[in-house]
Amino acid sequence: MKLHELKPAPGSKQEPKRKGRGIGSGNGKTAGKGHKGQNARSGGGVRPGFEGGQNPLYRRLPKRGFNNPFRKEYAIVNLEELNSFAAGSEVTPEVLKEKGIVKNSLSGIKILGDGEIKVQLTVKANKFSQSAVEKIQAAGGKTEVI
Repeated sequence: MKLHELKPAPGSKQEPKRKGRGIGSGNGKTAGKGHKGQNARSGGGVRPGFEGGQNPLYRRLPKRGFNNPFRKEYAIVNLEELNSFAAGSEVTPEVLKEKGIVKNSLSGIKILGDGEIKVQLTVKANKFSQSAVEKIQAAGGKTEVI
């Protein structure tokens, strides 16, 4: 196949509708816009959400909530997920990413105390829950806040 032999897939290209080009086209005279009115005029039509002068929905409903621009979202890792590491190893956010336990670390990583930990590890993370710290230390490991 050569460059001059390339063609689009059959049915993928359509001719544009030629409006206002005679009665036989089915789109002549008013060009599919009907007779008079706001939509027939040039530049006519209404903006999205306009309800003909009735108070629109987005103004009828109350505003609610608040988005804190300084909020920090942590990627969550439960203790039972750390059992896959060898005893005595050091668990850092980089290692968790490499192993695929954490997809994206957002503002950091928080270790939660769900499940039991059976291995002695040194865990480094941005945040720990109180139960996670207790369980890691009970297993003989250490926690370190980065």
